Amino acid sequence: MNLYVGNLSWTMTEDDLRNLFEQYGTVSSIKIVRDRETGRSKGFGFVEMENDTEAQNALSSLYDKEVMGRKMVINEAQERPQKQGGFKKRSFGGGGGGGYNKGGGGGYRDRGGYNKRDYNNEY
Repeated sequence: MNLYVGNLSWTMTEDDLRNLFEQYGTVSSIKIVRDRETGRSKGFGFVEMENDTEAQNALSSLYDKEVMGRKMVINEAQERPQKQGGFKKRSFGGGGGGGYNKGGGGGYRDRGGYNKRDYNNEY
C-alpha cells in the first residue's frame, strides 16, 4: 500500500521517515518530495509498505501525531489522473528577426508592401 504523508517537518529526512514507519512493518520505499531548484523539502512525501494490514496500522497510529513539531497527515495515496490528449504544442508567433531581406519573421519585407527603399526615396 502506498501512503501519502503530509505536513512533514522541513528538517525531516527520508531516514527519519523510514525509522518512524518501520515500527509498524516492512517499508518498501520512501520518498520526500523536494523543490527542484532549492532542494528543500516541500513538506510531504510517500511511504510504500509491503503489507496492507501493516500500512493501515501505521496510518491509524500515526495520523495526526505530532512528529518533529508538526502534526502529520496520512492518507492512502491516490493515483494521479491521466491527462487527456497528452502534450499540446502552443504557437507563439512566427520566426525570429533576421533583419532586412534576411528571411525569418522580421525585417521590412513582411510589412504589407512597406519597403525601406521606398521610404528613403520619398523623403
